[in-house]
Amino acid sequence: MAGRLFAVQVVIVGAVVAGGAVLAYLFTAARAEDTARHEATAVAQSVADAPTVRAAAVGPDPSAVLQPYAQQVRADTDVDFVTVMDPQGIRWTHPDPAQIGRPFLGHIDQARQGRLQQETYTGTLGPSVRVVAPVYDDEHHVVALVSAGITVDNISARLRVPLLALTGIAVGALALGAAASYLVAARLRRDTHGMDAEDLAHLYDYHQATLHSVREGLVLFDRDHRVLLCNDAARELLQVDGEVEGLTVRQIGLSSSLIRAMESVEPVRDEVHLTAERVLLVNTSPIGAGLGSVATLRDHTELQGLTGELDTVKGVAAALDAQAHEAANRLHAVVSLIELGRHREAVEFATAELALAQRLTDRVVGAVGEPVLAALLLGKAAQAAERGVELHLTEDSRIDDGVLPDRLTPRDLVTLLGNLIDNAVDAAIENAAHAAPEVRVTARTEDGHLLLRVVDTGAGVDPAAADEVFRRGWTTKQHGRGLGLALVAQTARRNGGDVRLGHGDDRFGGPCGGAVLTVRLPLQRPAVDV
Repeated sequence: MAGRLFAVQVVIVGAVVAGGAVLAYLFTAARAEDTARHEATAVAQSVADAPTVRAAAVGPDPSAVLQPYAQQVRADTDVDFVTVMDPQGIRWTHPDPAQIGRPFLGHIDQARQGRLQQETYTGTLGPSVRVVAPVYDDEHHVVALVSAGITVDNISARLRVPLLALTGIAVGALALGAAASYLVAARLRRDTHGMDAEDLAHLYDYHQATLHSVREGLVLFDRDHRVLLCNDAARELLQVDGEVEGLTVRQIGLSSSLIRAMESVEPVRDEVHLTAERVLLVNTSPIGAGLGSVATLRDHTELQGLTGELDTVKGVAAALDAQAHEAANRLHAVVSLIELGRHREAVEFATAELALAQRLTDRVVGAVGEPVLAALLLGKAAQAAERGVELHLTEDSRIDDGVLPDRLTPRDLVTLLGNLIDNAVDAAIENAAHAAPEVRVTARTEDGHLLLRVVDTGAGVDPAAADEVFRRGWTTKQHGRGLGLALVAQTARRNGGDVRLGHGDDRFGGPCGGAVLTVRLPLQRPAVDV
């Protein structure tokens, strides 16, 4: 490719230089001929106007007077000949004395009529540019003719010097152009690593196929944060449509947290960001020295849901382990009472413990027919009890089996209610010095919606921060990630619902007086007008 480019550039430069040289030569030749004609005209008219020539033309022997005079004029000027003749064209003077007395070779008709005559004619000295001027007497009659001329060979000799200079300039320009073309070709060969056009085309095809086939989202930005490349996976993860190449990161409709991450000067490592429906893991890295940056996106929606479920299972397992330990203690107490012969007290103690443990189970199973929600509530109750928090299911809670739609997946239910209860338990524990730790949960269906409400005895949320509660990164915990409530809001929106924040003393009500978080999800998709 570089070799072909070099050859093409040399041909182009050569053609331009050759064309310029020809035009310059033609222009110079025309100027030289015009200059020669002007010089011959000036000499012919000057000689014709000379008093010596007028006097000799009517004298007895014109040649004796005019031949020396004409030779002196020729020697003093750049013309090749000065010929003075009578009106019939018989020479009185000539550079070759043998030609005196012979007819002038050329046209003199206009000069005999009193007009200046110019022509290029081949005479005794060869082709020449000549001018014939009339000589007048005192009565303005033509008494003689004067011809002055410069031979074509002399004109060519005058062109030789500028022609040599022009040739040198043309050769220099050609050499300079060839050298510049060689340097450009060498640079191109180095930049393309010696690949030709076909190799580059294949490389581009492989590049595009690879970038658009990988499942990880990839976005390339220039130094002004304009999108250079956005592969198919990134379009799907960011939910952008149409052409985004050439747009800035602020023009493609991303969240403010994603914009900050992608515009960050420092590299971003495994940051979790939320879109309307997805949880993304974002990494950014600069490209070269100020060329731009690259952002990679991975879908962690399912992983985040599984992580939440795993946290719930681990919490329930820890609570069950604690309960098993407590059950073992109670069983030892019963055995000890029997060994002491206190059979009645042993039966009463065992019956009371069984009734206390069964009461919440019966309440939950009787009110919540959805098995996932029931299991989650029982597990969270055990986990809360282990941490010293009393969890209650309100009397108005009621969800029959089969009411919830299939699109509301168990994972979404765990994400919604699990995160709400976890935040409520943490808030109640943090405010335990001012109120007995307690969490109340309401789960019911009303007006075609699923309602999930969690109230805690925490300190509540500052109304000024109500808009920030569901933003990723907002937290009141010292070591929290601020992701739980953001996931709740995202999951609610994805299922067509919403989540609201209130306080125990507002219209949401509640005996606990802390924060009130309410999620409402439609049980049926809204009808679409066609």
